[in-house]
Amino acid sequence: MTDSTGAGAFSLNGRVGIVTGLANENSIAYGCARALAAQGAECIVTYASEKAERFVMPLAEGMGDPEYQLVDVQDDDSLQALFDRARARWGRLDFVIHSIAFAPLAELQGRLTDTSSEGFALAMDVSCHSFVRMARLAEPLMDNGGSLICMSYHGAHQAVENYNLMGPVKAALEASTRYLATELGPRGIRVNAISPGPIRTRAASGLKDFEALAADGEAHAPLRRLVTTDEVGQTAAYLISDAGAGVTGGTHYVDGGHHVQF
Repeated sequence: MTDSTGAGAFSLNGRVGIVTGLANENSIAYGCARALAAQGAECIVTYASEKAERFVMPLAEGMGDPEYQLVDVQDDDSLQALFDRARARWGRLDFVIHSIAFAPLAELQGRLTDTSSEGFALAMDVSCHSFVRMARLAEPLMDNGGSLICMSYHGAHQAVENYNLMGPVKAALEASTRYLATELGPRGIRVNAISPGPIRTRAASGLKDFEALAADGEAHAPLRRLVTTDEVGQTAAYLISDAGAGVTGGTHYVDGGHHVQF
């Protein structure tokens, strides 16, 4: 552990962990892995499909040349293999970042009222319960405490136009964050959600009229701009570091203040 005061509290030297959800250079996972590497952390970074390899492989240098692993979070064996690899490589974990969300496009762009049970269940499983599964697998590797982080959005709290199905899913993710923080806190494991503002990621591109939402953020957020994936990553680095040692169970907005204007 680093000194709990001064600049050393923000260092991640010697910290090891997993960053999930890399898709391309615009991914929040990329910003997180970059920020963690800059502070000295060592990562395994996951991506979801072989089709993504041509986009993610050239990004390795910017993330400190992490180990890559192809992971399907709906496949129990695939997810178990990820944590088995972490155990084999380090014998422990200090952090896990969950930056994964999915819903079928037709369900995402339609009304919540019209959502099928299958589409709702799929979105909830990939975007929310996979974080719970990761927490369960991480717990035995965090004997000395650790940090679990997921990515939410303000549509979990207010009805944001065109956010539709993902609103209830992200609300469930934030509730899960609070319950996991309560259950795992006695083991020194902290659990937090980060809530970025609109960012032009691949996942966001599936939202109907996303550009209107982004333009609203640029026009009305107190900082009058969108945030970057690097800024989200820097917040994750703080939450993982000793500087965030007393922080758990919260949703932390990184949106230029946009949530106060909704």
